[in-house]
Amino acid sequence: MRNWLAVASADHVRVGRKLGFMQVSHGRAAPLKRVQPGDRVVCYSPTDSFRGSDRLQAFTAIGTVRTGAIYQAEIAGGFRPHRRAVEWHDAAEIPIAFVQAGLEFRRIKNWGYRLRSGMVEISDQDMATIAEAMFTAGAQPVRQAA
Repeated sequence: MRNWLAVASADHVRVGRKLGFMQVSHGRAAPLKRVQPGDRVVCYSPTDSFRGSDRLQAFTAIGTVRTGAIYQAEIAGGFRPHRRAVEWHDAAEIPIAFVQAGLEFRRIKNWGYRLRSGMVEISDQDMATIAEAMFTAGAQPVRQAA
C-alpha cells in the first residue's frame, strides 16, 4: 500500500467525491497508472476553481483507491478524461497551514514544483498527519453563529 498526494482544484475534487472517482492532470492517464487498488490518496487543492486565481491551499479529500482499472468518462464537447474509482472517507477540508510544519514533503527543496505532475508519493507519516487533522476537523460539531 502506497500513499499519494493528488493535485486538483477543489471544485473538481468535490465532483469526484460526490461521484466516487479521482481525476488529475486534466484527465491524463499516466499519473493514475502509478496508483493501485488499496493505495491511500489525499487531494490537495491549490485553488477553489479550475484555472482560478482564488487561492485555497487546502487538503480537500481523503480516500482509498477501489479495485478496478482506470477508465475514461464521456464529457460534453468530446473531452474524455481518465479516472480511477475511489472510496472517499468522511473528513473535513483543511488548510495546508494547519499541518504544514509537520509534513516531510514540505521540507524538500522545490516541493511545490513536484506537485505540478499532479500526483506524488508521500510518506506514511505525512499521510497519517494529514488524515488525523482531516478526520479530527470532520468530527468537530458545527458551531452556529450567535
